[in-house]
Amino acid sequence: MSETTNPLGLSSIPSVSSEGLVPVGRRTSLSSYLAALWNRRHFIIAESRAKMSSSTRKNLLGYGWLFLNPLLSVLAFWFIFGFILQTSRGVPNFLGFLVVGVFFFGYTGKCLTGGTGAIRSGASMIKGFQFPRAALPISTVVRNFLDFMPTLLVMVIVLAIAPPLEEITWRIVLVIPVVILQTIFNVGLACFLARLGHKIPDLTNFMSIVSRFWLYGSGVFFSIEDRLGDHPALLAAMQYNPMHAYLTLVRNSLLYGVDSDPKMWIVGTVWAFGLLIVGFLFFWRGEENYGRL
Repeated sequence: MSETTNPLGLSSIPSVSSEGLVPVGRRTSLSSYLAALWNRRHFIIAESRAKMSSSTRKNLLGYGWLFLNPLLSVLAFWFIFGFILQTSRGVPNFLGFLVVGVFFFGYTGKCLTGGTGAIRSGASMIKGFQFPRAALPISTVVRNFLDFMPTLLVMVIVLAIAPPLEEITWRIVLVIPVVILQTIFNVGLACFLARLGHKIPDLTNFMSIVSRFWLYGSGVFFSIEDRLGDHPALLAAMQYNPMHAYLTLVRNSLLYGVDSDPKMWIVGTVWAFGLLIVGFLFFWRGEENYGRL
């Protein structure tokens, strides 16, 4: 049996041998699958960078839109929610509160929609090469992570120069484990939704609606503690929202310089690793079906 590889480390579909045809996309053991996925790590990074470059190359400002998009979104949301609807009442440093919410939720929101369509958007690659299909949703997260890093720098600069200025404490380093937890959560989310998106083509359109509901329910534009104070049961449920946990941890560490409730760290950690395990296993169990597009 013979097979060829391309520069990215992907194996082409094996040729026919005396033993017969080799099933394409056959599910291997979990340990073998993880090893194969690790061996394709260079492909994942290269594919993510290629998509990142191709998306920015079409615009006149190129990579500049990585900075302008979130900034313009913050400006629009500040005008609507802070100026018109006055949700800024009772929220210290509402501009900083909004900046953190928009930037960090945008990272997960893009992974949600991109992960849902990862298998279908990679149909041609699936038909032409043999590789662990989990590389596709994971590369979506890697691409959005690469997009997120420069916007994270812009966010820090905006918070450092925009009044009211907050005192920066040692807790700023806690933003790093929050980003790691959120990225782990995004990988699990993208893998879980990639299999669902493969089975249900219309799910991609539906996810944009889900993303909007999640956006408003995560405390991006207002404090859910203030708005839902009269509804303790709903408030308690909303506090288990993983994005609310991540936003609260970042705001307390970066913006307000205070210690977060340990419950928020527990919620964020359990969601991250729990969804990673469930989402990845759910995706892996459907490996045999992804070549049937």
